[in-house]
Amino acid sequence: MKIQLALDRMEINEAIELTKKVADSIDWIEVGTSLIKEFGMASVREMKQAFPAKTIVADIKTIDNARYEFEMCFDAGADVATVMGVSPLVTIDVCMEIAERYNKTVMIDLLNTSEQQKKDLMKYKNAVFCEHVSKDQQEELGASNHGSESSNNYEPGMTIAAAGGITLESLESLQKTLNPSVLIIGSAITKAENPAEAAAKFKCVEAK
Repeated sequence: MKIQLALDRMEINEAIELTKKVADSIDWIEVGTSLIKEFGMASVREMKQAFPAKTIVADIKTIDNARYEFEMCFDAGADVATVMGVSPLVTIDVCMEIAERYNKTVMIDLLNTSEQQKKDLMKYKNAVFCEHVSKDQQEELGASNHGSESSNNYEPGMTIAAAGGITLESLESLQKTLNPSVLIIGSAITKAENPAEAAAKFKCVEAK
């Protein structure tokens, strides 16, 4: 597993300083949707400049206007950009086309996708598929269970990510049901009393 640090609801400098503390224990750095909405591509650009050796994920959550948004992300230094799985397939086709041209990666966010939509998305074999429990589900409904039904659709070699309320305590169950290749961790690290220690604990689990 690779560990992706999700950075949301903070200033760019704060995100950079926090990431410095945990850099040894993480693989991918996610410039969260809230950072992109508040600070634009400067958030992606500055994160890549600060951590040039890390994989930078621009969580732009594209749902339309794919060519403009994905080119913008990749030009700013992102290695991965996200598109919503509920988007029209033509939008995702464009995302895949742009990513191939830039030699970058598409992450498809499966938030609120139906089982039929997930099956239709399986043709994008080079994408990363993100099983995502939303922030609103977590905060308003207390839900943090990642569904495993769609895991039956994945073929060997496809890359699966999991996001949303993941903790050390929930990790064992998640590994059994979904066995993700990318573990997206936000609050369990960013809001921890000691982020470096929290990230190191996830790294120890990942290394087993």
